[in-house]
Amino acid sequence: MLAATGAAVVMGTPGKAGHGDPIHRLPVRVGTWAAAPTAVPAGKVLTLAGQTVRQVVHTSVGGDLPRVTLSNAYGAEPVRIGAASIAVRSGTGASTETVPGQRRPLTFDGATEVLLAPGQTATSDHADLIVEPGADLVISLYLPDATPAGTISPRSKQTNLVVNGDATAVDRPGAGRRITRYLWLSGVSVRTVRNASAIVALGDSITCGTETTDNTNHRWPDLLSARLRAGDKPRPRGVLNAGLSGNRLLFGYEDPTGRAHEKALIGAATLRRFDRDVLAHPGVRYVVTLIGVNDLANAPDLTAAQLIAGHRQLISRARGAGLSVYGGTLLPFGGAAHRYNNAPNRAKRQEINDWIRGSGEYDAVIDFDAAVRDVAAPTRLDVRYDSGDGLHPNDVGTAALAMAVPLELFG
Repeated sequence: MLAATGAAVVMGTPGKAGHGDPIHRLPVRVGTWAAAPTAVPAGKVLTLAGQTVRQVVHTSVGGDLPRVTLSNAYGAEPVRIGAASIAVRSGTGASTETVPGQRRPLTFDGATEVLLAPGQTATSDHADLIVEPGADLVISLYLPDATPAGTISPRSKQTNLVVNGDATAVDRPGAGRRITRYLWLSGVSVRTVRNASAIVALGDSITCGTETTDNTNHRWPDLLSARLRAGDKPRPRGVLNAGLSGNRLLFGYEDPTGRAHEKALIGAATLRRFDRDVLAHPGVRYVVTLIGVNDLANAPDLTAAQLIAGHRQLISRARGAGLSVYGGTLLPFGGAAHRYNNAPNRAKRQEINDWIRGSGEYDAVIDFDAAVRDVAAPTRLDVRYDSGDGLHPNDVGTAALAMAVPLELFG
């Protein structure tokens, strides 16, 4: 498959010493899917015992030899994965069935089991599987012991399934408990063409697609990925969704499950999770930010200048890692609840957006605000794009956000 897409190794002419001078045009490893982890508040912890969780992920860039990253970043106790597999999904919607013959066991350093200590991550060995661009995969994890799911991504916008027994080697699992979160799963990468790279969408509920329709992949990063794959000259770019509902630029929660705050699902502050949710993924070259609205609506009370300073830190972190970083303007919230929609917050949003647009500090600006605001009442979302709460875009609104991103920013 890689040969068909142009990946190759070209050997140069031997030099005077008689050694080959290789010019490598090797395939690269790039993230094709991601989710940002959080801790779990007391009372919301799901425990699996002798069960398998089958989780559907919607990929972006295609390739082969996928590897899966598991995270126990917020778990307070070890997690033993007794067996794991990766497969191409069969069906749509809430299906976790898989295509016969398109399932592979996952191993970790050659072993079929892996033990994740508290705070640890583990990446699987590569699986002998081809992943088409935009394919849906099913990643199955068997938990033989009673295991609290202490590290999750809380809004999957995809129906996943918990079934009894070891269902990692079956295509049709039968009935089980449906959940809309990801458990222990934080990334999938593939080997792909040499000019491929990844984009991280770093944000809050608007990025994770909170008010979009479940099981449709209508989050704006998914729709951006579809645009990148389309046309006569598709761009091989992974699009990794690092959105967390309620996330804030400058404030968050980092205690592990068991000691987690009741609002722990909003995650660590964006600045604090940057290394893990951006830099840890392979092949990342670009970051798109859409963050700050929840800082305005919650204590502590912050000034626009403080949030601008936080954005400057994001820019510095990205530039220090050699990444291009693009600033997204904050969406209007004139129809939202009062904690968002009040005169001081409207003024702060305008000041932040003016700085994003006019300072020249971001490598480029993506004007999400202009894409979805009501032309006649620019402090509000256009009614066509409003999910009904005055804050979150609906499916049509997230499509407008995706269309607002200039594809030429990504080479």
